[in-house]
Amino acid sequence: MSSFNQLGLSQAMVSNLAQLGFQQPTPIQARALPAAIAGKDVIAMAQTGSGKTAAFGIGLIEKLRPRQFSVQGLVLCPTRELADQVAKALRELARAKTNVKVLTLCGGVAIGPQIGSLSHGAHIVVGTPGRIQDHLRKGTLILDKLQTLVLDEADRMLDMGFQDTVEDIISQAPSQRQTLMFSATWPDAIRTLSERYQSNPIDIRVEGHIEKPDIREIFYEIASGRQADALAALLSDLQPTSCIAFCTTKQQCDELAAALGDRGFSALPLHGDLEQRDRDSVLVRFGNQSCSVLVATDVAARGLDIKALPLVVNVEPARDPEVHTHRVGRTGRAGEAGLAVTLSTPSQGHKISRLESLRDEEVRWGDTEKLLANPDRPLVPTMRTLCISGGRKDKVRPGDVLGALTGEAGIPGKAVGKIDLFDFQCFVAVDRSVAGEALKRLENGRIKGRKMRVRYA
Repeated sequence: MSSFNQLGLSQAMVSNLAQLGFQQPTPIQARALPAAIAGKDVIAMAQTGSGKTAAFGIGLIEKLRPRQFSVQGLVLCPTRELADQVAKALRELARAKTNVKVLTLCGGVAIGPQIGSLSHGAHIVVGTPGRIQDHLRKGTLILDKLQTLVLDEADRMLDMGFQDTVEDIISQAPSQRQTLMFSATWPDAIRTLSERYQSNPIDIRVEGHIEKPDIREIFYEIASGRQADALAALLSDLQPTSCIAFCTTKQQCDELAAALGDRGFSALPLHGDLEQRDRDSVLVRFGNQSCSVLVATDVAARGLDIKALPLVVNVEPARDPEVHTHRVGRTGRAGEAGLAVTLSTPSQGHKISRLESLRDEEVRWGDTEKLLANPDRPLVPTMRTLCISGGRKDKVRPGDVLGALTGEAGIPGKAVGKIDLFDFQCFVAVDRSVAGEALKRLENGRIKGRKMRVRYA
């Protein structure tokens, strides 16, 4: 299908999509949207980057009745990052209608302000299973008018142990509803969930339509305990602007990030034990290029919206080929070339053999001795991040921060990078060369006419 006009969408939605830069439907959109708009249940297998958010989001918005101020759409996501991403996309799609309220409900932040927001009503709620369940228990979220339930990255939600929670939420939704399920993989648990909670779903799989990314893979055999040496050597040799290094355990993340830090590299750990505030700070700093290396577990890295990622490293082989493919697929996106490196000790060789047999081709091995001969040349990020103790709830906008820096502070506009707003804090990336001056000026100046605390993130 070559045009959104052929999908039976409202003219307002077609115009809005054109303004948002949507040229033509992706395969998942072309196949899922007619069924979604017709009110049918859908189970779709689609990878990240295939346009699945719009595939359910457009139908969700089209069917909304803005004058009925009750929750008509609920989207469940495995992580807060994905929920934020989905909510942002839905708000953009909702410009086709007037006064549509999209609310995000995730754990890791205070529940009080969320209860306050819910009391004013919402049309669409996007959230993580645990926090949605909390609100249902408290009676602060009512689903009696729910029309459409969406499970996004359903496989990852089950992987993370949310099956009982998800089933509890579904049991509290009206039986007469539409259920849309999107999953990157097709395990038995997903099939069972579909059979239990969907009615004659339209089965859509588009994996064959996704363009093969430009990713080069290299494998290195290393001695046990030399992971930090090999990773430092790789980073020194390649000097990537950003890199995700995947680890199996939280402890390994912490230890490897600390070992890289001791060698002068800018590295931060990302795993499930981090407080939400620390997690936000880590992701902001990695996303705005004031940190070069993210050392992460698979669960923590799922759903991250990172556009340009030149290098992915498996610090040890993934537990199975499917996880390996997910990790590697984070690089080489949006037409960019990517490199994926896997480190393996001799005792882990069976995992590589399994990968080879599934792919029916041998992997390419690099010269470990030559790699380890690289001297440490730490990556110095171009930016530093300042954290301001005021956010959306304090009516701070990106323009206020930019104005405070470029106007009164006299920092050149091109030295100011990404500005990330949260409810009670704001992060701004500034060029490393002017970071000290920017910090001093913001400490002594005012934002929105008020003094606000400022520190390095």
